[in-house]
Amino acid sequence: MQHGKVKRRELLFALTGLGASVAASQFRTQTVQAQDPLGLFAQGRTFITGAGASFPAPLYGRWFVEYNQQNPNIEVNYQSVGSGSGVKQFIQGTVDFGASDVAMKDEEISQVSRGVVLLPMTAGSVVVAYNAPVSGLKLSREQLADVFLGKITNWRSLGGPNAPVRIVHRSDGSGTTAVFTKYLNAISKDWANGPGTGKTIQWPVGIGGKGNEGVTAQIRQTPGSLGYVEYGYAKNNGLNMAALENKSGSYIAPGLESAKETLSAVTLPENLRAFIVDPEGSSSYPIVTYTWMMAYKNYSDRGKAEALQQVLKWALTEGQTYSPSLGYIPLPLDVKLKVMEAVDTIG
Repeated sequence: MQHGKVKRRELLFALTGLGASVAASQFRTQTVQAQDPLGLFAQGRTFITGAGASFPAPLYGRWFVEYNQQNPNIEVNYQSVGSGSGVKQFIQGTVDFGASDVAMKDEEISQVSRGVVLLPMTAGSVVVAYNAPVSGLKLSREQLADVFLGKITNWRSLGGPNAPVRIVHRSDGSGTTAVFTKYLNAISKDWANGPGTGKTIQWPVGIGGKGNEGVTAQIRQTPGSLGYVEYGYAKNNGLNMAALENKSGSYIAPGLESAKETLSAVTLPENLRAFIVDPEGSSSYPIVTYTWMMAYKNYSDRGKAEALQQVLKWALTEGQTYSPSLGYIPLPLDVKLKVMEAVDTIG
């Protein structure tokens, strides 16, 4: 028991002191570069590749640019290809890490001989965004399911003009889709007995867009459209967002505070896999999720493993400060501590 307390105290010190170590690393890097005018220093760079979820891609992109500016000897390249492709590439071993909005299942983990470390790195909301002249759209649980089932086809049924509702959904294997359809499954028997849930499903209606980027673009350019995207994409592209009826019967607009309210009621288990479906709480926004990076337990290149650990620890500390401006939820301290412990198991 005492050992656990010591370990936790060490992690707290690590969280508060990492900024200084990053600054020291940056100073060392600048010193070496100043002594290396011919650019030979670049030969010692470490390149890390990752692929997966589009949900956190804006935040991950910002993290890796900022980290590389502070540590030019470590470069991370992340491809936003969707959670389905991210898990597939990770299992195949063609990337150094993967990313998914749905934590890997046991049967998927069993396919990775090098072992898997699941790391929830941030959290966010899935929102219903739309392109129609409707102010303050509110969708009941029944209306939300019926729109995507194709039962509601005209904006007039939603308090809008006499115009068709044009549904936009994901065309690729998507963790955002899995999170969204898991919620529809929970609130609608018709949905549960029909399309069901998963990273890919047979949509009753609508047109597809690849990635959160593609769905956002389709909504922006299609009058009368309505679809689901990660909150940051909708916020940063100026899309209208609907307030959704939660389990308590309250209509909650998406935003960081309502998402934090949802997240605060969730205890992350030891395996770091938590699925938030139809949460309790009168102020809780109903569709909130963690999003995970997936690292290997064992890397043949020890230098790459150590570099990845450095990047991940930076993302869990200084990197969290970039989350709110991009529409993501900074991880609570207790969650960061658990994830830091998991990062230490990478080798």
